[in-house]
Amino acid sequence: MKKILPVFIAGTSALAAVIYLSGYGYIFKAIAVNLKKGPTVPSIDDAEEFPFRAVPNLHPEPWKKSAAYNTNVLSETVLKELMKTRASSLVIIRNNELLHEQYWKDHQPSSLMNSFSMAKGILSLLTGCAIDDGFLESEDQLLSSVFPSYKNSRYGQFLTFRHLMTMQAGLDWKEEYHHPFAENSKQYFIEDLAEQAFGIEVKEMPGQKYEYQSVAAQLLGLALKKATGKEPASYLSEKLWKPLGMEFPAKWSTDEKGIEKAFCCIHATPRDFAKIGQLLLQNGNWNGKQLISKRYCEKLLTPTEVNDAFCFTVWADDESKVKCRFFYGFLGQFIIMIPEKNMVIVKTGFYNRLDVDKKQRPVQVGLMIEELSALL
Repeated sequence: MKKILPVFIAGTSALAAVIYLSGYGYIFKAIAVNLKKGPTVPSIDDAEEFPFRAVPNLHPEPWKKSAAYNTNVLSETVLKELMKTRASSLVIIRNNELLHEQYWKDHQPSSLMNSFSMAKGILSLLTGCAIDDGFLESEDQLLSSVFPSYKNSRYGQFLTFRHLMTMQAGLDWKEEYHHPFAENSKQYFIEDLAEQAFGIEVKEMPGQKYEYQSVAAQLLGLALKKATGKEPASYLSEKLWKPLGMEFPAKWSTDEKGIEKAFCCIHATPRDFAKIGQLLLQNGNWNGKQLISKRYCEKLLTPTEVNDAFCFTVWADDESKVKCRFFYGFLGQFIIMIPEKNMVIVKTGFYNRLDVDKKQRPVQVGLMIEELSALL
């Protein structure tokens, strides 16, 4: 044993050195974070595990509760689905009133939960705000107008803000969540997000095909910061969190350099996420004030020609009996908007094996719409 221990230590040290020198040093941070909090994968409860920028609110305006608040009993089908997929919350807004809410796994109305990729849709909203404010000319503005280095790229010179939002950027990035050496794993734990994002080449002509790439959203976040001269968290507070009367301040996770994880990680309550959905149902209007132009909101919710299930980082389903739009985040986070029912459904959870249809939309969304529309 005395001989084996030094060999083991030497071998472990050598392996650690190889991992670090190969550019995978972020893995040690991932291990430290996971050992600290318990789960071995990213969690909806990551708010305290990373640096963050605050998203202040102002004059909280809680949802008005419906006369039928929490009087409906969810069907066995819905409850079984929620339990199977480890739901942490379900909030239902109908006719601009809080109709139903439930929380599981020690969560409550004040619990901040990780948006994961729902943040990408919120970024698209902020892009509309930046256009309204004159920081950007339109969604078709070239990225090179903000970051001139892209003028020297064979294909990057054609990259626009629209391409980043519609996932048609043509970047040299493979979206992969299932092993620790994937770019997505690196993105979640890396100390310098800008270095990673700017290091990804534009490998083909933007606008030609759909390919979901989280780095596109990170580039969008960096571009919005440069164009507006404001931190994304501050701009989110100014343009949405305060005007919408959010009940609680939010947190937006950052890397070690203070750059927001634009591809994910806005930590907020389900009730407050529901206001984002209601704002879009109302075409950007809130209490008689147009927070985002109606024309831009219509564009944001219009599916692309390349992929009719995807809009400006918001998903679409126009084939089902009840049409919807929805924000979709890793581990089953949803803001579902159902225009014909004037209904918003927010569901959060912790499950990475959701069934999807041929267009990569979670089947759970359709199930909840069908069941809850019939019940409520």
